[in-house]
Amino acid sequence: MAATRKVIITCAVTGAIHTPSMSPHLPITPDEIIADAVGAAEAGAAILHLHARNPETGRPDQTPEAFGRFLSRIKQQTSAAINITTGGSPYMKVEERVLPAATYKPEVASLNMGSINFGLFHLLDRYKEFKFEWEREFLEATRDLVFRNSFKDIEYILQTCYGNGTRFEFECYDIAHLYNLAHFLDRGLVKPPLFVQSVFGILGGIGTHPEDVIHMKRTADRLFGDQYRWSVLGAGSSQMRIAAQAAAMGGNVRVGLEDSLWLGPGRLATSNAEQVRQVRTILENLGFGIATPDEAREILALKGPEQVDF
Repeated sequence: MAATRKVIITCAVTGAIHTPSMSPHLPITPDEIIADAVGAAEAGAAILHLHARNPETGRPDQTPEAFGRFLSRIKQQTSAAINITTGGSPYMKVEERVLPAATYKPEVASLNMGSINFGLFHLLDRYKEFKFEWEREFLEATRDLVFRNSFKDIEYILQTCYGNGTRFEFECYDIAHLYNLAHFLDRGLVKPPLFVQSVFGILGGIGTHPEDVIHMKRTADRLFGDQYRWSVLGAGSSQMRIAAQAAAMGGNVRVGLEDSLWLGPGRLATSNAEQVRQVRTILENLGFGIATPDEAREILALKGPEQVDF
């Protein structure tokens, strides 16, 4: 009998998209982020994708000090690989966004592979009251927001972090982002195995139709062959459907409250662990094994937790 394929589950714990008024279960404080991250790892997440927030207002906070409040405590409580965002928030400059990864030298850091319109303003139709003044303005301003990730920006993050042994979760929101990544591979600025995270369902990026998922996979296969490992995330209600489709096509999966607040129609997820357990059940019912943190490290050629600076 052939060995069961192991699927890497990444959990994106809080992110910078959803605002506190959208769900009472969104982790905001360091203690909440720690509890949710550890719970997700115990449920089966091999990688924890982390953002930080202001504990008083829930606003995204990309200072190294904000990350320092929880990184070492999460590392002490779980063996999961820790992934620090360099995306931060679309409103931040690249020099601000890269600081936590440059400071703490994680095993993995996310890296957005191109500029896109990044629309969140449509969420205003669903939420009429907000706890904090910044939330409405934050969402409304995305009508005129380009999330800048120029070639110069990408090079800056690569040059800042690659010398630390950090590998990247290359976030690709559209087909052009795969070609951007291929450009950096051709120049020798990134090295395989590439960890390609295809993002579906952000307004301004590729959609969530099954054909979109297939198109992403076919293009990545053509550009990278056996030099990459594919993972997917579906935003909002598409989260589990896209995870199941991609897993059946040979992919890994990402879930978490950064990407979706929901567990089902009209049902908020009460924790990140709930989403991890749900996708784990889907994967195991499809006949796949779940990669442990050490197996994920081997698959992605990560440097190991003993070589981080937290």
